[in-house]
Amino acid sequence: MIRETIVTTLSPEGVPHVAPMGATPIDGGWLLQPFRPSRTLENFFSTRCGVVNFTDDARVFAGCVTKRRPEWPTAPAEAVASVRLMAALACDEVEVMTVDDERGQRPKLTCRTVRQVALRPFPGLNRAIAAVLEGAVLVSRLHMLPAEKIDAEIAYLQIAIDKTAGEAEREAWGWLLDAVNAHRAKATS
Repeated sequence: MIRETIVTTLSPEGVPHVAPMGATPIDGGWLLQPFRPSRTLENFFSTRCGVVNFTDDARVFAGCVTKRRPEWPTAPAEAVASVRLMAALACDEVEVMTVDDERGQRPKLTCRTVRQVALRPFPGLNRAIAAVLEGAVLVSRLHMLPAEKIDAEIAYLQIAIDKTAGEAEREAWGWLLDAVNAHRAKATS
């Protein structure tokens, strides 16, 4: 099982970094597999810690993927030398226990949870949030997918947006559609 999360890390200079990442729950922590090259991976290698954040704010996923809003407010973590996402409902502060770097492109970081924090109540499920999340994954793969696949996925996801989205999900969805259009404009020029 993979959980869609926002991972926050700090550079050695103390600069926060916020990135969406699929995280696999394991006994006592998380398996993280950041792509190479990435600031998240560099930060984990340098500091050996970070925070796995759980949020229902779809704008964080869409904003990071589209670079429309890559900066998100953070606050200091309490048990590790990192930061947590202010928009998180909950988070796990983690430290890297082992690194399996044999695969090259996506090293496996086995992380132990040192502190779990519940920050706000979970308000329930919203299909539009899930649609934005899927749209963000789609946008991150525009360079790998045929136009027909992109169009079909967007059309299907649009149903959930139309039926259940609030203001935040509509804003995030707009960022994703803008990214698709910009990708297509760049490809045709």
